Amino acid sequence: MKKHTISFIHAFDGLVWAFKTQPNYRIHFFLSFLSMIAGFILKIEHYEFLIILILITVGIAIETINTSIEQTADAIDTKWRNDLKNVKDIAAGAMLFFAIGAFIIAGIIFIPKIFILLF
Repeated sequence: MKKHTISFIHAFDGLVWAFKTQPNYRIHFFLSFLSMIAGFILKIEHYEFLIILILITVGIAIETINTSIEQTADAIDTKWRNDLKNVKDIAAGAMLFFAIGAFIIAGIIFIPKIFILLF
């Protein structure tokens, strides 16, 4: 049990480090918070909240993996290398691809509610 507790502490330390040092990580948490507040204000359906929570969870997980890949590439070599640039760009591309999809899904959920509220 102690081994699992130590693993949990190390995992939590990694998340705290990412939050403290990575601007994109903080942006994800801020936008996630805004999405949840918007969900309450716009009274989205229960299943829509679940979709938003899944998007938030997966988005933060992908950003965490992207950050890990970037840190690993930087640890391999601090000099510019095309192969490491490609690795970092591909990881960032995965996050971008997800973010675009999440933005579209969130728009499908929120935009009709905003129109109802405004008109």
